[in-house]
Amino acid sequence: MKTAKLTLNRKRSLLGIAFILPWLIGFIFLFATPLVQSVRFSFSKLVIAPSGYDLEFLAWDNFRNALFVDANFNRVLTSSVTDMLLNVPMILFFSLFSATLLNQKYRGRVLARAIFFLPVILASNAVAAAESSGLINLMGDASVVDEMGQSTSGYNVMSMVMLLSEAGLPMSFIDYIVNAILRIYDIITSSGVQILIFLAALQSVPGTMYEVAKMEGATAYESFWKITFPMVSPLILTNVIYTIIDSFSGSAVTDLIYTTAFKTQNFGLSSAMSWLYSLLVGVILVIIGVVLSKRVHYN
Repeated sequence: MKTAKLTLNRKRSLLGIAFILPWLIGFIFLFATPLVQSVRFSFSKLVIAPSGYDLEFLAWDNFRNALFVDANFNRVLTSSVTDMLLNVPMILFFSLFSATLLNQKYRGRVLARAIFFLPVILASNAVAAAESSGLINLMGDASVVDEMGQSTSGYNVMSMVMLLSEAGLPMSFIDYIVNAILRIYDIITSSGVQILIFLAALQSVPGTMYEVAKMEGATAYESFWKITFPMVSPLILTNVIYTIIDSFSGSAVTDLIYTTAFKTQNFGLSSAMSWLYSLLVGVILVIIGVVLSKRVHYN
């Protein structure tokens, strides 16, 4: 008996299912139940009882309290969204610029790539937890930290503002550049994964395209905007989505949600904040995904 051969589309579908199967199993057995419970908590008031806890149905009261009664949620949420809008372009520009430099052929390229990714390792949760527990000490004595803070606070921002204003740049653009300079450490520590993604995209661009462009007399600037940028544009969309999710995952809103749940014991309000936060992140991702996907070049 002959068996039907799988078509290419069917093989790709099965390969995709195989890739998402570990996540799907983990979601079903680890995250599905807490997700349903958080929905129940968001519409209820949790009351501790001898048998565990009881839920008093409150309808939309927790959501109204989060949006119109709580004094911190709207302020922290707005601040987090503003920081995300400022940080994402900075991180993407720095990541693409760094990946372009690291993709050049020169001696010590492997070492340079490791150095660029080192801040991501130092800023990881595992290293931060080990440092807080006393297993390692990256910064040394507290007096060293104070000296570093005093030395960095002496940076003359006004000189940079005056230099850029004399160049004729608008104040809004100057404020953005100065803000990027002051956030350089956060930008570097948040760009490691994006640099690797852009570097993989740059290495997948055929070298023959650059050779043809050079034979036609194209400059390096023209080759970047006509070849490099369109070829890596699908990964720009990927990095934008990744950076947005990464910026929201460790923001002040998550700290506020945690404090509301486990310090004030208001699990209903905390769940409502979580769902409002998730809904806002989802809307932002959909809007940015729709806008950028129309400008992505798929070869």
